[in-house]
This record gives sequence, C-alpha cells and structure tokens, in this order.
Amino acid sequence: MSYCVNCGVELDAAAEFCPLCHTPVYNPGRPIDPRTSKPFPTQPSVVPPASKRAVSLLITAMLASMAAACGLLNLFLRPNRAWSLYVIGAAAMLWIWIVPPLLLRKMPLCLKLLFDVCAVAFYLYLIALDLHGSGWFWPLGLPIVCWGGAILLLLGLVFQGGRSVLTTVTLLIGGIGVFLLGVEILVDQFLLGGWTPGWSLVVLTICIALIIPLIVVRRVPSLREEARRRFHM
Repeated sequence: MSYCVNCGVELDAAAEFCPLCHTPVYNPGRPIDPRTSKPFPTQPSVVPPASKRAVSLLITAMLASMAAACGLLNLFLRPNRAWSLYVIGAAAMLWIWIVPPLLLRKMPLCLKLLFDVCAVAFYLYLIALDLHGSGWFWPLGLPIVCWGGAILLLLGLVFQGGRSVLTTVTLLIGGIGVFLLGVEILVDQFLLGGWTPGWSLVVLTICIALIIPLIVVRRVPSLREEARRRFHM
C-alpha cells in the first residue's frame, strides 16, 4: 500500500492523486493500473430535483391523511365536541399557503394574499363553528383578518421593488402599529359600540418612537454606513 509523500494519507492502488491534498501519486515500484476501479467517482452526478407536482401531491397527501385521521378519531373520542375542526382547518390553511404558490410560481401577489386571507378566515370560521361563535366571526374576526390582509398587501407591493434592511424594518414596525390600532378599533366597536383610545395608541407611540431614529439613520450617510458595519447589513 502506498502513502502520500505530502500528507501521509494511505492511497488506493488506483489513485492517481492524493484525495486529501491532491498531490500527484508516483511510485516506480507499483505503477498505477488504469484497469482497476477507482476508489471514488470520477464524474460528478447530479440528482434531478423533484417535480413541483410530485412535491405538491406529497404535501396534499400528508395534510389530507392527517385531517382524515383526526376526523375519524373525533367520531370515537368525544363525538359531542368537534375538536377535529381545528386540525382540519389548520391542514386546509397550510395547503392553501403552500401548494398553490408552489405550483404557480408566477402567481400575482394580490391573488396569493387573497388565498392566504381566505385560508385564515376559513380557519377562524371553523373555530367559530366549534365554539358556536358565529356572532363574533362576522362582525369581528373577519374584519380583523381583512384588515391584516390589506396591510400585508400594501407592504408586499412596497417591498416588490426591493428595499434596504433599514427601510424594511421601518415599514414592518409601522405596519405592526397600524394593524394593532385597527384591531383595537374593531374590538371596541364590537364590544362597546365605539372606539375608546387605549392600549393601541401606546403601541403606536412606541412604534413611532422606534421609526424616527431609523429614519434619521437612513437619511444620514455616516450613520447608515456605521449601522451596516455594526450589524453586518
């Protein structure tokens, strides 16, 4: 058995170079036999990626089997309570989130967000059915979901052109503050019949307090470069 003169690793009889340090192998007492099979592949092989349709079918089968199994268990375990609706709704929501965008790569952003909002609304509706809470779903749950979807759509349209990290963080913080403000307005309107300013203004004030320094950093080149260097952005 031969050994590499550079790193000392043990060499195969068919090795033409060291597999560790790539030093050429030269042994006058034991020439390389080209007919001997190589100890490792000489040609790189590429594993073909799985088709999107196959992945979609696999995800669909997994989610459908999980939902069906929980539905059957619900018939035998606590049949007086439709707890399986939570699992079925979650499976349906995940399917809508994953499979259509996987199959339709060029799906418009508005259509994708519409699917996402419908999935969340459907899940909440199933929860409302289990809790006999359709009275809160239509005037409260659905408007909150639609409000969040509208903010996500606006942010998605803004981010489509490509934004810096500082701009992205600024917009996200602002979007969170506006969303929570709308949530409090809808909740107060549902419970009290009108909006009473409260915790959402505190959150919105904090968001604004965070946004102002970010805008200053974004506008001042020296601060912007220092932030990029410090946070590796």
